[in-house]
Amino acid sequence: MSSSAPLYSAPLARPHLRTVGKQHPRPSIYSAPRDEKGNIIFAQPPEPEGFEAQRQHRKERLAVSFRLFARYGFDMGGAGHITARDPEFPDHFWVNPAGVYFGHVRVSDLLLVSHEGKVVEGDGLLNRAAFAIHSELHKARPDVIAAAHSHGLYGKAFAAQGRLLDPLTQDSCAFYEDHSIFQDFNGVVLDSSEGERIAEALGQRKAVILQNHGLLTVGASVESAVWRYIAFENAAQAQLLSEAAGPTKPIPHDVALHTSKQMGSEAGGWFSFQPLWDVITREEPDLFD
Repeated sequence: MSSSAPLYSAPLARPHLRTVGKQHPRPSIYSAPRDEKGNIIFAQPPEPEGFEAQRQHRKERLAVSFRLFARYGFDMGGAGHITARDPEFPDHFWVNPAGVYFGHVRVSDLLLVSHEGKVVEGDGLLNRAAFAIHSELHKARPDVIAAAHSHGLYGKAFAAQGRLLDPLTQDSCAFYEDHSIFQDFNGVVLDSSEGERIAEALGQRKAVILQNHGLLTVGASVESAVWRYIAFENAAQAQLLSEAAGPTKPIPHDVALHTSKQMGSEAGGWFSFQPLWDVITREEPDLFD
């Protein structure tokens, strides 16, 4: 296949509202933008028009993301948070209420929080660590729509080693030369000044390893930020397993850099999220309550 050939191609899609059998809509990827030949345009589609529609779009994907974190086991006690910037008020973000099991989070449970730490919509409890970290990330990175952090097992284990991820697999190359380490662990993050330092360590990258703490990823959509977290945890697990089995053979720099551009895009994150969206929305429709 030539480099100019489309990565994914198929006949022109039938209307997205067509159902499989009598119960379920077609997988969401069928609604992806296509060219005149029916090939999927490998680019993240725009959000719906209007603040209300955009807000609902982000909130629904945020609720699905918490259900996904529960399924993947990224739900250590009350730890972990995913945020989505509000489209109308960019100095506000939506976040999960503290103390609610990720697998039970609904769209109606989400909190809208200002960058000053005031809950302006919702009646749940605000996780102070979520505010301290995410408010500063959203301030420092206007391009970031969403940020994801939790205490996944393999992310914690890898973070305890205080080093960057190696380019050992095609998937891990998505983070090659595009993640960093925050080494200044001082306990639970409750001070915004530490959030500022985390944002500084992240810089313009897509992910940061919080040493002795866990992983954090960002993206220009909820879909890409959350997929990156899932992929980062998976890459950390793969490296730990590979190193435990014996010596590893990292991918050469030029190949890893090339593969990073293929694997690490915003559109790639959106695309990879779609099957997961389909699973959760089909099996757990109560999330839309």
